[in-house]
Amino acid sequence: MTSDQNRRNFLTAAAGAAAFTIVPRHVLGGQGVVAPSDQITLAHIGTGTEGLREMLDLLAIPEIRIVAVCDPNQHASGYRDWDKTGLRNSIRTAIGKPDWRPGADGVVPGGREVGKDVVESYYAKNKPGGTYKGCAAYADFREMFDKEKDLNAVKIMTPDHLHALIGIAAMKRGKHVIVHKPLSNRLTEARLMIETARQTGVSTHFMPWDSNGSMDQVMTWINDGSIGTLREIHNCTNRPVWPQWPALPTDKPPVPEGFDWNLWLGPEAERPYHPDYTHMVFRGWYDFGGGSMADMGHYSLWTVFNALNLEGPTSIEPMLSHNCEIRDSAADTIVNDFSFPTASVVRFKYPARGQRPAVDLFWYEGGMRPPLPDELEEDHGAIPAEAMMFVGDKGKILAGFNIQTPRLIPQRRMQGMAATQPVARRQQGGGPRISEGLQQWVKACKGDKQQSKGSFLNAGPISEAVNLYAIALRTGRRLLYDAQNTRFTNYEAANKYLSREYRKGFDPATV
Repeated sequence: MTSDQNRRNFLTAAAGAAAFTIVPRHVLGGQGVVAPSDQITLAHIGTGTEGLREMLDLLAIPEIRIVAVCDPNQHASGYRDWDKTGLRNSIRTAIGKPDWRPGADGVVPGGREVGKDVVESYYAKNKPGGTYKGCAAYADFREMFDKEKDLNAVKIMTPDHLHALIGIAAMKRGKHVIVHKPLSNRLTEARLMIETARQTGVSTHFMPWDSNGSMDQVMTWINDGSIGTLREIHNCTNRPVWPQWPALPTDKPPVPEGFDWNLWLGPEAERPYHPDYTHMVFRGWYDFGGGSMADMGHYSLWTVFNALNLEGPTSIEPMLSHNCEIRDSAADTIVNDFSFPTASVVRFKYPARGQRPAVDLFWYEGGMRPPLPDELEEDHGAIPAEAMMFVGDKGKILAGFNIQTPRLIPQRRMQGMAATQPVARRQQGGGPRISEGLQQWVKACKGDKQQSKGSFLNAGPISEAVNLYAIALRTGRRLLYDAQNTRFTNYEAANKYLSREYRKGFDPATV
């Protein structure tokens, strides 16, 4: 067969598989229950602390039925969280069991057996007899896809380095996909995610869209000349709030029982297991995470990129902290290309496009902020630890981190103007917290031709930026970027970080 024939066959098969199917499972009865033929069967991939937190809202959506969970870790062992009991207590409330415990070594829940228990306990609440056994548990997503023939969709809540691998495998099999940020921590994988979504036509939703603010008021002020010609955008976060490691682990603790280290590594290079790579703290490593911008920049900058048509920066310039050591009685700087810095500023230069002039985008993290502008000094104010600022040649706009409540500064410029109101993308009041984007994703899964505004198809420019940010920090130098050919032109060694070398069985192109 020719490559064109192969591609046509692939697209035809994927489109057929993506069509909504009747759910061949026993489901709950009672008021407000969606008919089996209208339910989306979904596998929840990733049952760590954040995965379980997200699962609780998904369980409450009548149109979705979780039929499988998947995670390389079997037991609730070694998990960390923002606090020890918060997630456990949320699960207790959701499933109606005030004495529920995750088992294993402590109170922080996690692992596929816990995930399976949460799903079945939740659905059992309204089941006659109070029991329900309809959720399978898998360590390997590939085995799950082979066995769960009636699966419509997946939600991916794994560490960053696994997002594209699993997402592409799902879409190739015609499954609809929800994924947390980033699409990938490698630019070529993120683009393959987007292209696979385009080719297969499945319904996709990229979760950070739900938390983005509106650019409407900011664009009104930019377009009416209130700040003159836009020159700069500044966005600062209080992240990281996890360790950024100054050295690689040297000890070799045993792999915990029930934890498949090979599956957790997935596409990344072999190395000994260490708990400092996994669970809540993976984000600080270049190989496994995407850093603070991948964590938070998707929430704040996606609508900014859309509104200002920011794509294809010409250069990315990092300014970063470093660590030192005494070696052989002499002070030396640690060469670190394995972990993100404690603090940094990264400057992107975007060329003019259409009516928009060239603009610089500055990302700040680890306590770094822009210099205090004169306008805030007049107000005796300060730039918050999490904020956004739009700088023109005749004025400035200050806003919350994700463009909430923007205002012209100094404060006197707002006299006579109504205060801007925050944008709510999640459903308010009682019931499950289902966003507009997720609602549209559900409709698209059922055949609606309109995709969610958080579709992968709309995430190209922001995915490009967060991956270029990581490469600039990893190399520690200003990079000149040829966006048309996806290449760095002034430092050849940086190009290897656009992708990665895949271990056998974990190449997104073939999985």
